[in-house]
This record gives sequence, structure tokens and C-alpha cells, in this order.
Amino acid sequence: MRHRCRVKKLGKPADQRRALLRALTTELIRHGRITTTLIRAKALRSEVDKMITLAKDGSLASRRAALGYMYDKQLVHALFEQAPTRYGNRNGGYTRILHTVPRQGDNAEMAIIELV
Repeated sequence: MRHRCRVKKLGKPADQRRALLRALTTELIRHGRITTTLIRAKALRSEVDKMITLAKDGSLASRRAALGYMYDKQLVHALFEQAPTRYGNRNGGYTRILHTVPRQGDNAEMAIIELV
């Protein structure tokens, strides 16, 4: 039974799933918009919201937590400079998921996830 198991497995072991979400989070914050499968986009949404919330806080502990999660050090510093002005009056909901056409090879549901 999977009753109340809230984490999406994404068909991967825990270490690979964490690495995938870290990489997707880094690339979404770098480019502002990426295309991925719908399930990955939904799992990614909460991770990106956590990073932006840390950046809005701006404390040293928050910066170290973000540096420990994201792969690019300069990107973390840029995020901490831009997030308070860009998302200062917004309480969550920093991403938008748009459904697109299914993938050609395996007909997987695709989505575009972007920063608002």
C-alpha cells in the first residue's frame, strides 16, 4: 500500500531522485523556464519554492542551506540578490506549470515550468 506516501518516486532510487531535483532546480533558476515531464515539474515546484523562500529570508544560514542544495555558487548569490525585490510581496507560488504536447517517443505528458 502507498497510503499517505507523499513523495513522488520518479522511478529512481532516493539518491538519484535527489540529484535530479537538485539539477532541475539549478537549471530552472538559471534559465527561468525549462521543459520536462509533468510529474517532474510538479515535484520540482516545491523545491524551487523552498530555495526562493530561503533567498527572501537572506540570512547567512539560509544562504548556506541554498549553497548546500544548488550546484552553482554564483547562481545562489545572484538569486539572493534578486529574490527580495522580485518576490518580496508574494507569499509562495513562485512557479507556473503549463501543459504542452506529449513527448514523441513514449507519449509522456510534458510541461513547461517557469518562474513567475
